Amino acid sequence: MKVKMLSRNPDNYVRETKLDIQRVPRNYDPTLHPFEVPREYVRALNATKLERVFAKPFLASLDGHRDGVNCLAKHPKSLATVLSGACDGEVKIWNLTKRKCIRTMQAHEGFVRGICTRFCGSSFFTIGDDKTVKQWKMDGPSYGEEEEPLQTILGKTVYTGIDHHWKEAVFATCGQQVDIWDEQRTSPICSMTWGFDSISSVKFNPIETFLLGSCASDRNIVLYDMRQATPLKKVILDMRTNTVCWNPMEAFVFTAANEDYNLYTFDMRALDTPVMVHMDHVSAVLDVDYSPTGKEFVSASFDKSIRIFPVNKSRSREVYHTKRMQHVICVKWTSDSKYIMCGSDEMNIRLWKANASEKLGVLTSREKAAMDYNQKLKEKFKHYPQIKRIARHRHLPKSIYSQILEQRVMKEARRRKEVNRRKHSKPGSVPIVSEKKKHIVAVVK
Repeated sequence: MKVKMLSRNPDNYVRETKLDIQRVPRNYDPTLHPFEVPREYVRALNATKLERVFAKPFLASLDGHRDGVNCLAKHPKSLATVLSGACDGEVKIWNLTKRKCIRTMQAHEGFVRGICTRFCGSSFFTIGDDKTVKQWKMDGPSYGEEEEPLQTILGKTVYTGIDHHWKEAVFATCGQQVDIWDEQRTSPICSMTWGFDSISSVKFNPIETFLLGSCASDRNIVLYDMRQATPLKKVILDMRTNTVCWNPMEAFVFTAANEDYNLYTFDMRALDTPVMVHMDHVSAVLDVDYSPTGKEFVSASFDKSIRIFPVNKSRSREVYHTKRMQHVICVKWTSDSKYIMCGSDEMNIRLWKANASEKLGVLTSREKAAMDYNQKLKEKFKHYPQIKRIARHRHLPKSIYSQILEQRVMKEARRRKEVNRRKHSKPGSVPIVSEKKKHIVAVVK
């Protein structure tokens, strides 16, 4: 005779302490869970709605400047330290954790055109309308000392942009030409020029550190090699580029902020076609900065808003604006990839979260698990119409909204005109040009 014994091992169901969660036995057989997908869909919908409820990206406003903020710079070693230059020649150093200004100096007469930190973080450089390049100590003067620069270089022309090499004691300025300077010398090591127009911005490549990118007011983006001391090649666009920014993870990729309301991501090996055209702004794009991950970048525009774009998407995933914020002139993504800073016309620096609905502070393990689960659900169901609509919707100021509608009408009119012209012309005489190639005039090598 067979006797069946019931055996229960307490390790499978008894908690070790009363603080533990109750252990629940689960059978994952799909026939026992017929409504698994509908249940997950409802959870994804609720997670998407809650994300929009908790989307409160604005953190702080740092005020203290007496004129518009013209440039920002990050400290390479300290996350909490930020430098800003204003249109009245004043430079301030801020502590982001205390949200206070820790040092102020009158650096230049007229605008501070550019500011950059040395790669070790011991000093920083400023340029202004008074034709000078000044090097300052990062630490303030000790008791009884005057606030004076370590070094002042007087140039022949007004400088409009500055950037420091990522590994060596070398920096670059731009104005009438691109000058490469050694920190120990008062005259440039070499000067590079191509064309005769003024250059508005110059940036060192963070990976291939001998490469530079610059943009000029004759609609050019020019690439230089510091070792050859010559320009490599240039691409001419329809309209002027305000600034460029290199991708910190991909050596060949850079993004250009243009006057035609778009941003263009280029691969420097094939400049004849941009990798991606990023469209959403309704006015000139003035500044751009990459996230340290290289997956996203943030752009600042004259339309009083900042937008976050994924690198491989043509539309922005996020737009930030406030009633008080005017034309945004400069923008920076912090080195921990969590925050965004922007400086605008009305004398304020604003601090935003890079992920609008992210919870700040320490998270418990259960909170982390719940957030990861919700994130996976949102990714799984992101193409469902209702979830897509809620996740994509953003409230915009009336000025931006009406401009978007107006530009949509204009774009449709241009498309209709082109279709009609093609219809009434000889076949093949009006070629179809892709959106990517439309704005490139020429590539010169």
